[in-house]
Order: sequence, then C-alpha cells, then structure tokens
Amino acid sequence: MADAGQGNDGALKDRIAIIPPEGPDIAIAASLLDDCLNGPAGEALAALFAAAPKARDFLLAVASNSAHLRESATRDGERLRRVLSSDPAVLVDGLIASLAEPAIDEPSLRRHLRRVKAEAALAIALADIAGAWDVMEVTGALTRLADAAISAALRFLLREADAAGKLSLLDRDDPERDSGWIILAMGKEGAFELNYSSDVDLIVFFDPAVVPAADKDDLTTLFVRLTRRLVAILQDRTADGYVFRTDLRLRPDAGATPLAMSTTAALIYYESAGQNWERAAMIKARPAAGDIAAGERFLSELRPYVWRKYLDYAAIRDIHSIKRQIHAHKGHGEIAVAGHNVKLGRGGIREIEFFVQTQQLIAGGRNPDLRGRQTLPMLDALVAQGWLDEPARDLLAEAYRFLRRVEHRIQMLNDEQTHTLPDDAEGLARVAHLMDFANPDDFAAALTERLVAVSDQYSALFEEEADLSSQHGNMVFTGNDIDPGTLDTFTRLGFARPEDAIRIVASWHFGRYPAMRSARARELLTEITPRLMVAFSETEAPDAALLAFDHFLARLPAGVQLFSLMSSNQPLLTLLAMVMGNSPYLADTVARRPHVVDALLEPQFFGALPGRVELTRRLDAFFGEATGYEDVLDRARIFAQEQKFLIGVRVITGTAAARQLGQSFSRLADLLLGRVLDATSAELERRHGRVPGGRVALVAMGKLGSEELTAASDLDLILLYDHEPEVTESDGIRPISPAQYYARLTQHFVTAITAPTAEGTLYEVDFRLRPSGNAGPLATRLDAFARYQRDEAWTWEHMALTRARVVASTGGLGEAVERVIAETLSRRRDPDKVRSDAADMRARLEQEKGSTDPWNLKRAPGGLVDLEFIAQTLRLNNDWREPAIRLRNTEAILLTAATHGLISPAHRDVLLPAIRLFGDLTQAQRLTLPVKASVAEAPRGVHDVLCRVASAPSLPQLEAELRERQAAVREAFTEIVGPVVRRSE
Repeated sequence: MADAGQGNDGALKDRIAIIPPEGPDIAIAASLLDDCLNGPAGEALAALFAAAPKARDFLLAVASNSAHLRESATRDGERLRRVLSSDPAVLVDGLIASLAEPAIDEPSLRRHLRRVKAEAALAIALADIAGAWDVMEVTGALTRLADAAISAALRFLLREADAAGKLSLLDRDDPERDSGWIILAMGKEGAFELNYSSDVDLIVFFDPAVVPAADKDDLTTLFVRLTRRLVAILQDRTADGYVFRTDLRLRPDAGATPLAMSTTAALIYYESAGQNWERAAMIKARPAAGDIAAGERFLSELRPYVWRKYLDYAAIRDIHSIKRQIHAHKGHGEIAVAGHNVKLGRGGIREIEFFVQTQQLIAGGRNPDLRGRQTLPMLDALVAQGWLDEPARDLLAEAYRFLRRVEHRIQMLNDEQTHTLPDDAEGLARVAHLMDFANPDDFAAALTERLVAVSDQYSALFEEEADLSSQHGNMVFTGNDIDPGTLDTFTRLGFARPEDAIRIVASWHFGRYPAMRSARARELLTEITPRLMVAFSETEAPDAALLAFDHFLARLPAGVQLFSLMSSNQPLLTLLAMVMGNSPYLADTVARRPHVVDALLEPQFFGALPGRVELTRRLDAFFGEATGYEDVLDRARIFAQEQKFLIGVRVITGTAAARQLGQSFSRLADLLLGRVLDATSAELERRHGRVPGGRVALVAMGKLGSEELTAASDLDLILLYDHEPEVTESDGIRPISPAQYYARLTQHFVTAITAPTAEGTLYEVDFRLRPSGNAGPLATRLDAFARYQRDEAWTWEHMALTRARVVASTGGLGEAVERVIAETLSRRRDPDKVRSDAADMRARLEQEKGSTDPWNLKRAPGGLVDLEFIAQTLRLNNDWREPAIRLRNTEAILLTAATHGLISPAHRDVLLPAIRLFGDLTQAQRLTLPVKASVAEAPRGVHDVLCRVASAPSLPQLEAELRERQAAVREAFTEIVGPVVRRSE
C-alpha cells in the first residue's frame, strides 16, 4: 500500500507504483479491453501495452474492481492511450487550459466540458490508484478542473448576455473581470479538497455597484436566469455524461431566497440572521469563478461576521452542546467497517474537519494565521500556534489522507456522491483492492485503527472546557412566590413560559409523585435539577422537554435509584433531556413505559447496533425466566419497547444513522415473531395436539419483508401451512381439522401480537395481503397459495410478492415457500401490461389515499410509493432474465437495476438519492412524531433531527429539496412505468 507518488513527472504507464489485486469482474474487464483493442485505436494501444505490460495488468486490475472506471477506460481507446502515455499533470493541465477557448455555441460547450471532464477524471483516478499522485494532488486537480469548468460556462453566458444587450462587458476577451457576477466555492471545492464524485457547493452573488448594465432595476431576474443556465450546463446528463452536480443550498435562507442574490442583501442577512453553521461554512468560502476581485471584496466585508474578536455566547453553547454529545458516547462501542460512512461516521473525515474548524472559530478572530481554508495546512498552523501537539497533528493528518483515499475509492466504484462503504463482502473487497489491500480484513483493520484514533482525538477536543452550568444564575424552587432571580435564569435559558416551568419544578419537591415521596429522592432531585434545566435548555424545545420529563416522573414508581444514576452519570441525564426535547414520540414512550430507561444503562447501548446473534443472545437471556405463555407475551412487549427505544435514541443522539434502522427494526421483529409463534404453537398443541406432518411458514410482506421497517410500521404477514395428504385432524385430546387448526393458530398468533396488556401491544398486524384478501382464510395451505399465485393473482399482488420473505418456519416449509415465490416472480411477463397495471394501481391509491403534503413521504406524488412501484415493476419485468435483481429491498433493486443497465444513469441519479433521503426521513419522522402529526407544527427539536438526518441546513430548505426530488421521481415514474392518470369520480 502506498500514498505518495513515485516521481513528479513522466508518462503514467511508467509511473505505476501500485497494481491493485484483481477484483471479481476480471473476466468482464478482459473482454471489454479486448473489444477496445479491436477498435479504432487498437493498434496504438496494443503497442503501448507491449512496451509497458505493467500498464495492461494495472488497467485490468482497476477495471475488475470498479464498474465506473471499467466503462470510462474502455469506452474510447484513443482516450485511454492518451491517458496512459501522458504525464497526468501535463495532460490534466492541458485539458483545463482547453476550457479557456471561447465556445461557438452552447451545444459545443456542453460537449467539450463533458469530454474534458471524462478524460481528466479518468487520468486523475488512474494516477491516484497507481500511486503516481498523492491524495492532495488528486483533490487539487479535481478542484482546478471544477473551477475551470464553471469559469468556461460563465464566460460563455456573459458573452451571450453581452451580445443580447443585457450587459456591456468591459472586455469580451476576459468577460469575468469586472462583471460583478460572483461564484463562491464552498466546502471542499473552496478548500481545494474536492472529492472524486463530488457535488460542487456554490453560492452565487452579484455586486450591483459593479455589474456593467445600464438598467440595474432587475438584476436579480437576470442573474437568476444566468445561474439556472449555469447549473444546467454543468449537471444536465447527455450522451457525453455530466460535468459536475451542482448544489446551491448553502446560500442564505435557501428556501426563501433567489438562486442569485445581491451582495448588499447577503451582507444584511449574515449580519442580522446568520447562523453559526454558516460562519463555519464560510471558513472555506473562495471566489472560484466570475468576478474574483468582487468576490474577494465581499469576503473581506464578511470577515467580521466569520472571524469574531470574542467567542459569543451562542457559539459557546453550540460548541458546548457538541462537547456533551461527544462525551455521551466517548470511548464506548466499536466502529464498524461495513456500511460505515467515512465522511460523517464516527472517526471520519468530518470529525477531523470539525476538529480544525472549531478551533479556527474559537481562535481565528484573534489570530489571522488560523483562517486558512485547507485542513492539512491548518493542522500545521494549530501546532505552530500551540493549539495542538505534533503527535496528534501527525496522527490526524495521516488518517485524513487515508480516509480521503478510501472516500475516493468508494466513489470510483459507481461514480456516486457517497461516502458510505459497501455493506457486503464483495463491495468491501473492491474498495480494499483499490486501496492496494489483497486481504479485506487487513484493510478493515487499517481503517478501524484510523477511525478509532480520530474518534479519540475528537472526543478529547473539549476535555478541559469548564462546566457552564454554574454560570446561569439562581435556581431556587422553595417558598410560595417565584424567586425573581430564578425567573431571570429560566428566561435566559430559553424557556418560553418560565413561570410555568418553575412551578412544575417546584411541585416535584412537594412529593406529589410516588418517585419523590422519600426525602432521599427529593434530595437527589434537588442536586440534579440545575443540570437538568441546563440540559433541557440546550434542546430546541425546553418547555416541551420539561413537560415530557414531568409526565415521566408522574409515572415513575420510585426515584432514588434513577436519580442517583443521573447524579453520577451525566451522559444519562443528557440523553434523557435530548429525548424529551427532540422526540415527542420517544418522550411519550418514556412517559408511558418508564422502564425503557433501564436499557440506557447497559454498556452495550453505546456500541454498534446489535446484530442478529447479539439480539438473540439478549432475547434468550430475557425469555429464559418466563413462567408461562402470558409471561412470554409480556416479556416480548417489554423487550420490543426497550430495543425500539434504544434504536431510536441512537438516531436522536446522532450515534447511529437513520438508514441503519430499517434492518435493525426488521431484525428485532423477525426474532420476536418467531418467539411468539413458537409460544402460540405450543399453547395450541397443549389443547389440540399436533397435525401429523404439519409445517408452518410465516411470510413477511411490505416493509418487514423488504427490511425497511420503521418504529411505527404495521406488520404485513401471511401464514402458510402444509401437512401429510391423508391427515384429517390433529392428534390431541380435542382434535380439529387441519384447516381449523391453522386458522385458529393464526387467530391466536394475531391476538398474541396485537392484544393490549399491562405492558402495551407488541405490533399492529395486517393479514390482508393473503390470497383473496379478507375474503380468504386466515391461514393458507401451500399448494393453494401456489395455485393462487399461478392462476388468479393480480399484478399488484405479484408486486407485493417481490417483498415477501419467510421470517419463521418449521419442518423445512420455509424453503418450499421461497421456491414458490421465486418460481412465481421468475415467470416471463408482458412488460407493457405490468407497467400499465402498476400505473393504474398507483392512480387508484392516489385517488383513494393520496396527499399533496411533501412531508407525507409515502403517499405524496413522487414519494416512497412511486419508488417502491418502480422497483417492483423493474423486478417483475426483469426477474426472468437478470438474477441480480432478485432482491426485496427497494434501494437494492434500484441500485442493481442501475448497475445492470435496466434504468438510465439519469434515472439512477434521481431515484437513488431520493430513496435514501425519503427512507432516512421516514425513519426520523416515525421516531420523533406520531404518525399523523404535522412536521411544520412539530417542536424545533424535531426539525433539528430531520435536518441533521438529511444533512440540510434548515427545514424550509429541506422541504424545498423534498418537493424537487418528489417532482423528479414522479417524472421518472412516468418514464419508467407510465403516467398516473386519475379516474374521474
């Protein structure tokens, strides 16, 4: 494994220091390379390989691991020859220089930009993997390419505006100079740290005092139009691909402001309403195209906003809040590799960047040497200024380079803007190989070592910061009158109704609740109350958090043990405050079932979400002491509530990703359903014996079947059975027929799951997806199920069957059921009929249960139902010919369809980000709000969770993104499946 280049110049074919291990697609790579050698540039390419056989081995190894680089390398033999026979620096510089030539028209500009991007991206990737360039050379080249592409588009649009009389350029040969049009590059582009498949984050301004226009009354309209065209030139997909995906959402109040705004309006916004996250974002801001001088003047005027002489209270509170969150999980658990987000996950790139940026915000106002944009030079500066020691700098710098290389390899697989490692062994092996690890376990160890090291440094960042809780003033709750100093304290802490809040706290000390009846409990509660109030104040809804905690106390049978734990366990106190303030749904769970808090005290809580083996172990231990059937059912409810609560808290606190939840909730349901089915079967056997040769299979449909379950999902189930042909009744003391037996088993099973007991309910269950729906028997014999699917089922029923999964079975019936399902789905169908039926069913659903609320992520046009129908249609129409698509999970089907050419790249770029965003937000909604609650009217803490899950700066911007993505998904639905035509009433 290597990172640094093996020389500063020379043809790439002669500078290959690393040949990755071959990947699983070596035969495909060899075949495509042979096709390339038989093409127009074949002779020259063959001569190159003959002279440098190492280049051919290298190329095959790369192509066998990365589908994107395989396609890019073999698509154009002459381009491949140029890349391999050129010095990559010279080649990329030449390509960038070619963008300076004026374009004849927009089509030729678009074509040239895309071809330059494709060739430069191939050269950069190969130089990176070969070890010819180090990672910062890679990010620098990608950034210069992005800057040049944006400038080329700007120059064309400015000249066109000049020709149309909209502008009067001072110099058509240098149209950007003194144009007043400012393009600020943010994030990684601003810092010359762009990643391989990165979006470019831009903010677009214009300086009215500089813009060379005679009529300055409507400059906003002019520059908004120009900006829209700029984005389209850069990110529209054509036969030549795309240039850069472009994101304009970092502009001030993006949900309410135009795409381009005046510098005057921007300065007013930042000075009056700018957020601390925007201050942090502006650290990396850089004029990248357009009027560079005007951009520099704007940033100079903005300097006092970003670099403050004193660290203001709000910023301290933000940093202190982050410190608390770090300490809540510091030093606990293991860092996963499969599915780990190397940017946002624990120990990832963002933690290194935040480590640097936080100290820049603290000290940069007083020390200009700490105002740089780039991460690695700023680590050096922190050492030079005494903020960091050299060993910590060296560790973070090495980890940063390593993680950035991993990030690039992830993105090279399919040219996707993702930072998440594959969660399957083959995908991880591909990344490991591209990192020059022959053994994926060695790669996992190397990655884990760096993630742990970064996490430790990040956790220690604020270790020495003083406790702020004592700085808030009086907290007196005795006497009949409200203490004025306490009222002032609660007002400053942010309670909207401070008098009511004080009265609630005072009432605790009167011992009106069982938990506070002992003197010791009241003494402990008095001790922790100031920290509780500060913790509540640091949620986005202090009053709601306090009220939820009060409801919790009212139902708590005894308080000494819990209050003692909270007194000595700040993370527990912080976690409870965070839950109370950020999730009405989980707060209500705590209030109704206080015992779920017990689970927070287990050390395992802070580790990785439990896998099936660990969950089974916990379940065995908990059920091992069950004293009978009713006790089993109560224990199932308790276990489910605790585990669902734990999973939810992990997301609310940011220690687990929302996208992990579908599988976690589904795994939990699988195990509990199996236990309850076993217990119910045993109870039925006690009364009616067994059916000789009897076997059952419980089939999960819907979100449980596809492992996309949420905290509030119903369970769609089917129970199938079989028995020996000649059997007519069970063998117990009260025999009944097999049909009665399994119908009764199903009834008892449903009751066991859904009936409310003192411990609540387990799940809501729906059996309507069984053959013939509510008109059919509760339990279905396997041969009848197979016959129905073969001869009678509608298309929509087969669509539902694409998500079917056996979750519990006896006697090998599960395998037989899976075979029936597979045979049903692999039947060749009329694709037009499938699409027509799917579109018709979508129209019916929309007419009966549709919604225009973009936050109704399931039912809104272009929402989850559209995405699920697209995936199910693709599977039904392609199952017979493409085994890879035999999947249940919506995202997995769409990803496979994209990988195997069953949907276009343009559709891929719409559908995959949408399913990920909608899925993550659905999980977050179900964890924070009751099912029918309004997002707009939810507490700000809920908004905070939703924005964090979606990586959005504000709720209006997130809602705007939802509307855009839903519109794009509906358009894709129309193109892939068909139009949704609602029938007249």
